[in-house]
Amino acid sequence: MIRLTIETPNGETRAIEVMPEGSLMEAIRDNGFDDLLASCGGCCSCATCHIIVDARYSGSLAAMSPDEDALLDGSDHREEHSRLSCQIALGNELDGLKLRIAPSD
Repeated sequence: MIRLTIETPNGETRAIEVMPEGSLMEAIRDNGFDDLLASCGGCCSCATCHIIVDARYSGSLAAMSPDEDALLDGSDHREEHSRLSCQIALGNELDGLKLRIAPSD
């Protein structure tokens, strides 16, 4: 199991423990975080799974694809460490990851 700490757009923080498999989007969605819409189901086509990753973990993530970058460019809430959670594979290296769910556009 790996531990994730997730902050909602309204400032509530909750830690969850998940198996290191699947995507970060699935882990967030499957643990009752309704603020993460994930409308496209993980196809990298909508940006409704936008998160901001704690800077300490950004180097642990795979590089951003051009499609992900383009989708994030359309967000009014994009920050330096913004990512789409559907594009982040869960693995043991993400144990302790802290993130914030971006507000909806």
